[in-house]
Amino acid sequence: MKTASRPWIVALCWLTVAFEGFDIVALGATIPVLTDPAHGVGVTAAEMTFVATISLVGVGAGATAIGPLADRFGRRGPLMACILVFSIFTLVFPLMPNAAMMGAVRFIAGLGLGGCMPVAVTMMQESAPGGRKAHASTITMTGYHAGAVLASLGALWLGGNWHWLFYLGGLIGLALVPVMWAKLPETHPLANAEAAPGPRYGVRDLFTSGRGRITIGLWVGTFMGLLLVYGLNTWLPKIMAEAGYPMSNSLVMLFVMNVGAIIGLLVGGRIGDAKGVKGTILIWFGASAVLLSVLSIPFTNELLLDAVLMATGVFVFSAQVLIYGLVGYVYPKALTATGMGFTSGVGRLGAIVGPLISGVLVTAGIAYPAGFYMFAAAAVIAFVAVLSIPKPKASTAAALAAQESQESARA
Repeated sequence: MKTASRPWIVALCWLTVAFEGFDIVALGATIPVLTDPAHGVGVTAAEMTFVATISLVGVGAGATAIGPLADRFGRRGPLMACILVFSIFTLVFPLMPNAAMMGAVRFIAGLGLGGCMPVAVTMMQESAPGGRKAHASTITMTGYHAGAVLASLGALWLGGNWHWLFYLGGLIGLALVPVMWAKLPETHPLANAEAAPGPRYGVRDLFTSGRGRITIGLWVGTFMGLLLVYGLNTWLPKIMAEAGYPMSNSLVMLFVMNVGAIIGLLVGGRIGDAKGVKGTILIWFGASAVLLSVLSIPFTNELLLDAVLMATGVFVFSAQVLIYGLVGYVYPKALTATGMGFTSGVGRLGAIVGPLISGVLVTAGIAYPAGFYMFAAAAVIAFVAVLSIPKPKASTAAALAAQESQESARA
């Protein structure tokens, strides 16, 4: 891969990940409008919980399936196919007449969306300078929160015209595909014809050569991390509205939290690469547990509440992304996309469980403050899971190179 191609990889992978942030917040911001009896759409909170949940089932299935495909056939083609599927079915979502059809369309869009992020993050790591994998992951994932910020601002501006959020997301996705075809290079390590043949890996290799403990720790950590991210981004406006805050203020809170997330990603990746990814993740999840507990306390000062929300965004939303950075350090190159895909895919179960539990709490009328207690507990479990992962060696790049050489010799 030519060095001159990296700016295109950075820009296009960043935009790819932005779709996910835009999409999930667009749905979260739309739920209060769709479930408002005065609006006349005719869907209930329980039905929208189903729509949000089945959408994330599709995202999880897409993320799990894409890893082995990307390791076998390369990154570029599968990524473009995923964006195309997501864009088409996002465009038609507002045209669906009932919750069942909404769920079906969101599931298919989710299949495409789920495959985007693992491949984009893998490409960024493969094109990054040595020792910058965590920073490459967090920089890529700032796109998620930039998309979330754009969706929250768009929701404030559009008001009841929620349809245009999905039209905008779908049209931008369709416009991105031909640009990728022309400008996005392949980064697959086995795609280089001049490279020496290396070992072929499969899903079972995630649990061989001492990787089982690593894999389980990554899966549990990202499960809890995505439970937090998706639970908060999907239901925070509704939860805060239940707490007595005006709906317009609740959308601003979502905006503030995602601005904090971008700050956390920019800082967390650099700290992780410089001081150690595992230790940084532990600090981030520990701080998340404390701040989420604090949010269960009613605030009378809006500035203080916004400050706590921003700090929560700094730690909560970047803690899980740092796990993706850790993936790049603990697996051989030829296993990275499979490891990333399964870490993301299994973790997506948390992205399903988070909105589901939050929706159940909302439906029962106890989401505030019980939702924040649930979120804080998830952060504690993630802390314990990451703590169980063996710490990567100091010279990670050299260690992985030696490991790949040994396994190639055995192969």
